[in-house]
Amino acid sequence: MTDPATAPEPPASQRIDTSVPHSARIWNYWLGGRDNYRVDVEAGDAYTAVFPGIVTIARSSRAFLRRNIQYLVSEVGIRQFLDVGTGLPTAQNTHEVAQGIAPETRIVYVDNDPMVLAHARALLHSSDEGATAYIDANVTDPDRILAAAAETLDFSRPTALILSNILGHVADQDQARSIVTRLMAALPSGSHLSINDGSLGIDPVFEQAQDAYNSSGAVPYNLRTVGEITSFFDGLKLIEPGVVPVTQWRPEPGSPTAEVVAEHGGLARKP
Repeated sequence: MTDPATAPEPPASQRIDTSVPHSARIWNYWLGGRDNYRVDVEAGDAYTAVFPGIVTIARSSRAFLRRNIQYLVSEVGIRQFLDVGTGLPTAQNTHEVAQGIAPETRIVYVDNDPMVLAHARALLHSSDEGATAYIDANVTDPDRILAAAAETLDFSRPTALILSNILGHVADQDQARSIVTRLMAALPSGSHLSINDGSLGIDPVFEQAQDAYNSSGAVPYNLRTVGEITSFFDGLKLIEPGVVPVTQWRPEPGSPTAEVVAEHGGLARKP
């Protein structure tokens, strides 16, 4: 059987739909990247015209993920990461942060956007001591993800599952919880779950901008209440300070008091 992580891909130009905006490319635009199209720039500009704070959320989300990874590698000793919903490469990607501390770390990236996969394969290179693999799969197919990731990761060893701004693309709360449960069930005790997503009930202007985006023809992204985000960690032991605005999750020493943003996240350990 062909390994889905290494199977030949059709030319990206044949698979990329540039007629509608895509969240990964818009996110890349907000982070200052160039891997986007006019339709993404227009959608991103329309969003920021209503809610300029989305740029702060995008950058704060990336910083939250970096601090999570640093904690997991340096303080917990995690050496395996399964990053689902990778998005386009930017600065301080998962493997760069993790392997910068422990070069032997192994990372599997998962996405179903052909542009993401093409750029990942071209730009994201592992250290000699570790490994980096890329899987073309949808977050709604956890069994496919696990089967392909097992070619690179040893699921008898603690692994960190990263779901950063991806569960919002799963509209049904029960389905989203089921996906998290299925993925975590395959990981042993000592594994960790990192989640961050846009949150409801914090900023009505953010919610207005998101509603407009969801009606634009792009794949919708659904905001959730803090309680709903917290429920993804049921059965796990939350790491202090729990589920909080991403700016307030273990900010670096000496950093100014972080503003509250409508993006909540947390990190938890599987007992």
